[in-house]
Amino acid sequence: MPEVLMPRLSDTMEEGELSRWLKQEGDEVHKGDVLAEIETDKATMDLEAFDDGVLEKHLVVEGTLVPIGQPLAIIGDGTAEGQATDAASPAGKTASTERLATSADAADHGASTQPSIADEDETETEAKGAAESAGQPAAPTRPVAGHATPTELRTSPLARRVAREHNIDIASLTGSGPGGRIVRADVEDAVANADGKPAAETGAGRTTPAQGQALTDTPANTRSNDVDEMPLSNIRRITARRLTESQSVPHFFLTNVVDVERLFALRAEINGRLESAGIKISVNDLLVRACAVALRAHPEVNASWGEDTILRHHRVNVGIAVSLDDGLIVPVVVDADRKSLNEIATESRALAERARAGKLKPNEFSGGTFTISNLGMFGIDQFTAVINPPEAAILAVGAARQEPVMRDGTLVTIPKLAITLTVDHRVLDGATAAAFMRDLKAILEEPLRIVV
Repeated sequence: MPEVLMPRLSDTMEEGELSRWLKQEGDEVHKGDVLAEIETDKATMDLEAFDDGVLEKHLVVEGTLVPIGQPLAIIGDGTAEGQATDAASPAGKTASTERLATSADAADHGASTQPSIADEDETETEAKGAAESAGQPAAPTRPVAGHATPTELRTSPLARRVAREHNIDIASLTGSGPGGRIVRADVEDAVANADGKPAAETGAGRTTPAQGQALTDTPANTRSNDVDEMPLSNIRRITARRLTESQSVPHFFLTNVVDVERLFALRAEINGRLESAGIKISVNDLLVRACAVALRAHPEVNASWGEDTILRHHRVNVGIAVSLDDGLIVPVVVDADRKSLNEIATESRALAERARAGKLKPNEFSGGTFTISNLGMFGIDQFTAVINPPEAAILAVGAARQEPVMRDGTLVTIPKLAITLTVDHRVLDGATAAAFMRDLKAILEEPLRIVV
């Protein structure tokens, strides 16, 4: 029977979250039908069927993180609908996909996945210890995948962890997952329905203080009253992991203050002349074009780290950091050095809209060779940005400020802009990066070079 596998939907994707099933068990499916929605580190995408048949079994529940290549469902001819897969078969070996996927949550936070697996069933550990103390070999208590015994408590590791944190008796819950499996949502519903009743009064998970030790509230007991726990989206989780990896890169920073009076005047003139055509150029569009021109002149900066090599890219693909409610994404303007300001403005606006709607395609947020992060619209004067691996550099742009200068013996104010380049020292040296910043400043201060 064909298995539906978790696909690789981006170049940085290692796992995806099955957000929502659109086809249910028993539904007839055809090649090209959308089976589910998959949330990656970049966007939410459709999972399509590659075979005709009947969706016989969901192997994971909604909200589960699943590594690339792991089975998500089984499509057959309908004769095996509802039947469990034998553990010895390839499909059977993947019946614990949810367990493997949720243990990846620990790996995302820098922890080994082994403790999650070892801590999967406290009852199993207790039974094993009792058998050994009696001088008998411990019988394996983990059931064969897909053949749950009447006394088996089917839960996900993440559900057990949340239950322990809130002192919820997980055995008293009714599972909403396949085969009655208790999942995280079931535990969270139980917490929400507790009506503020202290967890210690529920009986389950109640801890008895040692003799002479006062009974005090632990963080687990007070957490629900003191803070709001916001579940990590897949985008936020992967962003956190990748930016943590970025901190292992040896960084250095270069800052220039640019006179942008002529740049702003050029922008005002372009927008004034093209207003009737509905064309509007932003400062960010000018920055993308200026960086593309500078990168074309400095190919050593248009590079990335390749572990045992330095990769110099022939194409200048400029990424633009876009803030989302649940993370950060970097759509890419491909071949920015070959595009006009109008093309860059139109494409950048469309990319940002699709990014916020979660509708970016994989080719629209991959392949970047340089990134711009602009916080000027928030009034930030100057900041340093974190490199987007494996790129060699990222430019942080602050807000333009009016500063006094002497011009022909007269004190006037002109707009100045602070730009800061964060550089991977493994790829670039200080003098090389400084030459790039010198030329970028010159381009911004002589903006006709942007449009030529």
